[in-house]
Amino acid sequence: MLNYKLSPLFNQWIGFDKLANNIQDDLEDIGYPPYNIEKKDDKNYSITLALAGFKQEGLSIELEGPRLTIKGKPVLDIKETHYLHQGLVCKEFSLSFTLAEHMTVKQANFNYGLLKIELELHIPESMQPRHIAISGNNNYYSGLQDRILNKK
Repeated sequence: MLNYKLSPLFNQWIGFDKLANNIQDDLEDIGYPPYNIEKKDDKNYSITLALAGFKQEGLSIELEGPRLTIKGKPVLDIKETHYLHQGLVCKEFSLSFTLAEHMTVKQANFNYGLLKIELELHIPESMQPRHIAISGNNNYYSGLQDRILNKK
């Protein structure tokens, strides 16, 4: 029996708490750079990318419709390095996320090798859940009660 893990695909859909409706068209290497997606509450999310070896000048963030794209190009040393062990990866990347409708990017910060993008869900007032009062026709029942009492 074959087991397929689809969770890495759905990690890229932010703001969709139910199963995503569509699968991304482009299959990209979602293992690099490593990132976290955090849901702080029902309206606030954040994406944190670990970008060791990158400088702020080599990073770009673009929002086109619901598509958030983060690109990075490291500034590499010209001198050739001979590693005894190379565990840190520092290569060019492009990572895309599909945001839910009404999701906005609040801010982005790059500190200590971590790029943190803050997202917020703004649901318009007309689309927010609202309480509907239930009214009854008490006059109908009081009139009915009067008719019943008058027959006696």
